[in-house]
Amino acid sequence: MSDPLVIFTPSGKRGRFPVGTPVLTAARQLGVDLDSVCGGRGICSKCQVQPGFGEFAKHGVTVARDALSDWNAVEERYRSKRGMIDGRRLGCQAQILSDVVIDVPPESQVHKQVIRKSAAEREIAMDPATRTLLVEVAEPDMHEPSGDFERLQAALREQWGVERVEADLSILRRLQPALRKGGWKVTVALHRGNHDAAPRILDLWPGFFEGPIHGLAIDLGSTTIAAHLCDLRDGRVLASSGLMNPQIRFGEDLMSRVSYAMMNPGGDVEMTRAVREAIDRLAAEIAAEAGVDPASIYELVFVCNPVMHHLLLGIDPVELGQAPFALATGSSLSLDARDLELSAVNPAAQVYVLPCIAGHVGADCAAVALAEEPQKSKDMVLIVDVGTNAEILLGNEARVLACSSPTGPAFEGAQISSGQRAAPGAIERVEIDAATKEPRFRVIGCDLWSDDPGFAEAAGPITGICGSGIIEAVAEMRMAGLLDARGLIGSAEQTGSPRCEPDGRTHSYLLHDASAAGGPRILVTQGDIRAIQLAKSALYAGAQLLMDEIGIEKVDRVVLAGAFGAHISPKHAMVLGMIPDVPLEKVLSAGNAAGTGARIALASVAARDAIEELVHRIHKVETAIEPRFQEHFVAANAIPHATAPFPCLRALVSLPEPAFNSGGGSERRRRRG
Repeated sequence: MSDPLVIFTPSGKRGRFPVGTPVLTAARQLGVDLDSVCGGRGICSKCQVQPGFGEFAKHGVTVARDALSDWNAVEERYRSKRGMIDGRRLGCQAQILSDVVIDVPPESQVHKQVIRKSAAEREIAMDPATRTLLVEVAEPDMHEPSGDFERLQAALREQWGVERVEADLSILRRLQPALRKGGWKVTVALHRGNHDAAPRILDLWPGFFEGPIHGLAIDLGSTTIAAHLCDLRDGRVLASSGLMNPQIRFGEDLMSRVSYAMMNPGGDVEMTRAVREAIDRLAAEIAAEAGVDPASIYELVFVCNPVMHHLLLGIDPVELGQAPFALATGSSLSLDARDLELSAVNPAAQVYVLPCIAGHVGADCAAVALAEEPQKSKDMVLIVDVGTNAEILLGNEARVLACSSPTGPAFEGAQISSGQRAAPGAIERVEIDAATKEPRFRVIGCDLWSDDPGFAEAAGPITGICGSGIIEAVAEMRMAGLLDARGLIGSAEQTGSPRCEPDGRTHSYLLHDASAAGGPRILVTQGDIRAIQLAKSALYAGAQLLMDEIGIEKVDRVVLAGAFGAHISPKHAMVLGMIPDVPLEKVLSAGNAAGTGARIALASVAARDAIEELVHRIHKVETAIEPRFQEHFVAANAIPHATAPFPCLRALVSLPEPAFNSGGGSERRRRRG
């Protein structure tokens, strides 16, 4: 008579096992995704399964009610204390007696699925580097003398298949009391290092520890630092927060900071100290927001551009400011948090820094690639991470290219006359009536438009205009005929709008006037237009370079990444000429894809291996030394573009073609004079 057949769902894995084999043992031997922290001792309840009874035609088996061993005292004790869904069994206690179908519910799977909703839904398989394990250690024996740590190592090897475990002195100091208090059982927080590094014990507790362990996924940008506090057991985001990068005081763009380091001895040390202190403060604040102990943070994952990468690590970035833009290292890094002087997290916390792609294309771009997976795309996708330094990816399953483009901080509200960071009171949406030339707008923190009843009371003081607001304002001015294709604002006489005011030798457009109540006059100036033109031209030129390199004239799909990218209107971005012409429904937002990539790397060791392999296959195009960049940049100065026809856009939007000159007269008159 053959051994009983066991079929696991949803995996479909099956095998025959001797009568009396525990379900958990069968699952492990078949490689079924069934969790267990306590090692099968009936303590953790992670291995709950749902047996199925009756006829299963699909599998060709009929399962009897007595296919598993009877409910036992361990299961009854667990159910009476903590409760358990009717019909479920503990896989470590239930034994196989005859053919059976076993379902592993989602909460019992190790690789729990976290769904990320942005451009497309995608699953993140939980496979964290740090996890907790319950270990039963043999008691000391005078006849077989060995140290407690050596017996812990042996127990980890026998019970969990973990080899070559390391622990620092602080763990060794606490090991003996913990073992004796826990009755020779301890729970360890074990960190699997990258590649050939030996696993390390980061913490330990007497007996069975069920408390949470946390990780931080940090997107270290040149303007802002964003962090996600995640539960390392299931990947849930418990809190998200951010703050301004204090290095802004040394320069708003990356090259300004490199220049600061070049011109000021010790300037790099100063910037490193500032950013590390900010990260430490952010870690403490986000833990407080989530109501967790910051000492429960055992892992941090960083994504950042190359200059931020070097300054975080305490490496002078001067070589990144001059050709050939050499990185000190582009490989991924595994460090102790204390190496970065981070004290707000657990003293044993580990840091993983994603690999950089090249001297101007950093770990943040690698994180975007990890999140958006252009190498798996059937169609040609352009991914743009919009920020102070735009990271651009172009490709499909055949080939992926990358470059960075120095857009500057205008898209984030900097270098704009009434610009500000995104905050309550900032104008974020703008519409201008093409007939009357009158504007209406929305501000952050209020769902009403400025011409809706009750707007003034609901919106509060209007303080300025943020990046998405200035983009929409410029695009709307172009569609309303207030701005010509070269980016010049017309006079009141030329445009028919008294909102176009003289401003020296140029003109400005009055968007909002609160001066009567002591508030600001918010204008879009000619200088603002120029700043946006420079930024969008750099972005478009970088994308065009990649298209040249791959040999295509159009892309199939555009993905706007970055927190800022999530708030850009695709129509306005296209009118402005920020991105190549595609049907508007093919312009998608991925939100903060770099931050998502950091979360994926925090959740999965396999994902770290995958991105480390992918960065070697991404071809880097260096915009700084590419002669065609300037040619593309100049052509992209026009709104939307000097030579590209933009057929998809023009099928949807009518763009007037006025021609103004800087002195306020018409182009025709200026030429005659």
